[in-house]
Amino acid sequence: MRLGVLDIGSNTGHLLVVDAHGGAAPLPASFHKEPLRLAEHLDDQGAVGEAGVEALVEFTAQALRVAEERGCAETLAFATSAVRDAVNSETVLKTVLDRTGVRLQVLSGEDEARLTFLAVRRWFGWSAGRLAVFDIGGGSLEIAGGADEAPDTAWSLPLGAARLARTHFGSVPDADALRALRRDLRAGIAQNAGSLLRGGRPDRAAATSKTFRSLARICGAAPAGDGPLVRRVLSLETLREQIGELTRMAPDDLARLPGVSSSRTHQIVPGALVAEACMDVFDLAELEICPWALREGVILERLDLMPHISV
Repeated sequence: MRLGVLDIGSNTGHLLVVDAHGGAAPLPASFHKEPLRLAEHLDDQGAVGEAGVEALVEFTAQALRVAEERGCAETLAFATSAVRDAVNSETVLKTVLDRTGVRLQVLSGEDEARLTFLAVRRWFGWSAGRLAVFDIGGGSLEIAGGADEAPDTAWSLPLGAARLARTHFGSVPDADALRALRRDLRAGIAQNAGSLLRGGRPDRAAATSKTFRSLARICGAAPAGDGPLVRRVLSLETLREQIGELTRMAPDDLARLPGVSSSRTHQIVPGALVAEACMDVFDLAELEICPWALREGVILERLDLMPHISV
């Protein structure tokens, strides 16, 4: 069965088309994306502005056409932090529905963390033991942990890279501002850390999605062209060394780093600070990068509910 997954994130709109059936890994068939930057289209009241809504409608209509052209029998459409947290969320969703016919499901932060955990668990398997998963998005940070396919604990924090870039990096922060931000990040993450650690330290700690992949690449991990089966890790020691360099680099220099797109240069430093804080709070020397994330989790849960699907 060919499925489409339309993911409206805080940074980017993604359409992933896969060939999927129960008992097999979803096989990517097509991929389409556009930078939406919804987290940066929020006004002072926390509403998605007109430009952001127009970009969302245009991309959704375009993605629907692509899904139809690729032969998708079903398209699963959802939105995450930027739409979830917008004060005009209901108006945005109604506008998309009225103008495209697509009903976006807004995932809660807990569901986002839970589905990402499912994808990472399936990727690494039961041999991973007790698993901790971290995902830095544009608008939020998701954390989940547990020994089964459903996490024992899963939560979301408003610590996404795009959100922090907008609120803390309008200008280059000085040393005191960076120190204060580091302190606040650790305090926010540590508030619920006990819920993950109560069952014991994780046997494996993993990270997923674009920000962590970019940071790992900057810190020496293999390029995407080497394929998804190559083991990639993000070392705390190397990340600390790189943060000192990153905070002194101009945007043009950041854009030349491996794994960094020009549209995300302003998010690299805040993303790195969140990653560092996660590893510090949970006393992790490294995080293993998982190529599967939320979109795969949505597909896998759908397949679990439809065990009759065949090739």
